Amino acid sequence: MDSLTQFALGAAVGEATLGRKVGRRALLWGGICGTLPDLDVLVPFGDAVQDFIFHRSASHSLFVLALLAPLVAYLITRIHPQTRPHYRGWLLLVFLALSTHVLLDSLTVFGTQIFWPWGSDPVTWGTIFIIDPLYTVPLLVGVLAAWLLRSRLKGRQWNQLGLTLSCIYLVWTVGAKVHVNDIADHQLASDGQPPAQVVTMPTPFNSLLWRVVAVDQEAYRIGYYSLLQQDKPIQFERFPRNLGVLAGLEDHEPVRKVKWFTKGFYAAEKRNGDILMIDLRAGLEPDYEYFFKVGELQDRQVRPVLSQRLPVQRSLARLPWLWDSLTEPRPILRGALFKTAELDTHTLLGPP
Repeated sequence: MDSLTQFALGAAVGEATLGRKVGRRALLWGGICGTLPDLDVLVPFGDAVQDFIFHRSASHSLFVLALLAPLVAYLITRIHPQTRPHYRGWLLLVFLALSTHVLLDSLTVFGTQIFWPWGSDPVTWGTIFIIDPLYTVPLLVGVLAAWLLRSRLKGRQWNQLGLTLSCIYLVWTVGAKVHVNDIADHQLASDGQPPAQVVTMPTPFNSLLWRVVAVDQEAYRIGYYSLLQQDKPIQFERFPRNLGVLAGLEDHEPVRKVKWFTKGFYAAEKRNGDILMIDLRAGLEPDYEYFFKVGELQDRQVRPVLSQRLPVQRSLARLPWLWDSLTEPRPILRGALFKTAELDTHTLLGPP
């Protein structure tokens, strides 16, 4: 999740845990601890793909954070020596702020390696988008009330209300995903071309419009489903995955890592002599968030290269498209990605 949300969640958890005993210090340190795991973005891991997959690994492990919590709690009591009698409370606050951070990240489509190093596969539920105002705003209101109100009792009540509403919203997103999964599975099965893998995820800033990605060896299909128009079927569109352009790079470490981290939801592209891999889970067509250069053509030979992440392409035109799609099915927006020689063969869902 975004840093503002993680700070608000940590602060709210801190206030609920120890605010009665140490005052606003609990809000402040809860917020700080809620953002600590994401400091791993400042650590270089070697190349773009390594930076991509090792974020949310050791720094987001429940085992590592359990070992780190006593040290952080001790440092807090050194900074605020008058609160040393509450060391156990600080320990609980720190661990809860850290662990709720990683558990919330596990609800996104990228997930979190919460069992690292014993289990490095990311736990990915994909029930909430990385920025969702309906989750964040109640937390922020509760935290601000707890900080600003002169009555500490009223501040704690507002904070508890914010935490309660945010938790209810998370439960709602889980239920919504289960429903969308059922709809997508039934429709794909009825189409007569069941894919090898399917993943669903909410679109940016909401939990009403959901994106469905279905992949097989040759192609992937994209469709959108709105909870506001449940009587209308998902309109899938089909695109080639172009996996043939990765021939000769199968053993290249960045290629293997992207395949693993995306759990198979990736495509490839040849662009101006560069070989690219695309994470199909992030972004809206055609503006994907993660394009990685993993190879290049030299003298008609494919050569591996140190992975690089291409600049992100975003368009504000997607926002009104999202809004319109809530109430009426809309065709997928076109863009530069689907105008390349390799990708201009997309067809509507049906026999390839």
